[in-house]
Amino acid sequence: MRSESKEITKWVELYSEPLLNRALSMVADKEDAMDLVQEVFISASSAYDRFQGKSSPLTWLQNILRNKIADFYRDRYRKPQVVSMSDFFDQSGSWTDHSVLQEWSPNLEEPEDEKALMDTLDKCLEHLPVHWQITVKRYYIEEKKANEVCQELDIATTNLWKILQRSRMQLRKCIELNWFEKL
Repeated sequence: MRSESKEITKWVELYSEPLLNRALSMVADKEDAMDLVQEVFISASSAYDRFQGKSSPLTWLQNILRNKIADFYRDRYRKPQVVSMSDFFDQSGSWTDHSVLQEWSPNLEEPEDEKALMDTLDKCLEHLPVHWQITVKRYYIEEKKANEVCQELDIATTNLWKILQRSRMQLRKCIELNWFEKL
């Protein structure tokens, strides 16, 4: 086995877990995260001669992972699932269900209640259209600036704000149906 192959094998053993944990924090599906980590090692293997050792191998691999995740979301965003807007908006562009505009008064006295609410939010996030999920995660969870999200997903700022607004409304309705009505 060549020294290059031995080094890559060593990296797989040492860094698979931290890379997978990072990928899981960035994508919802474990299979997608595992595929991304695998792609990182494939890329690292083919670009090994360009690794100059100016950073740690883990840092270099994490940078590759960051780029793979950006590509993953860019691809998903450009090939969205079909969503019927008629479920949410009428012909004039107004919300069809005005009940989502009611005030909440959450009562989270116990830690279990907060965890259950967060689990409900996670499930509601999964029901958003894929390109909405990506946008919400980039903007709110990863706390990226609007211009970064727009550049990464190749969308206009006005489109970003519309997606975020529609996502918030859909998430709110989902939480009302799956959390507050079950209290």
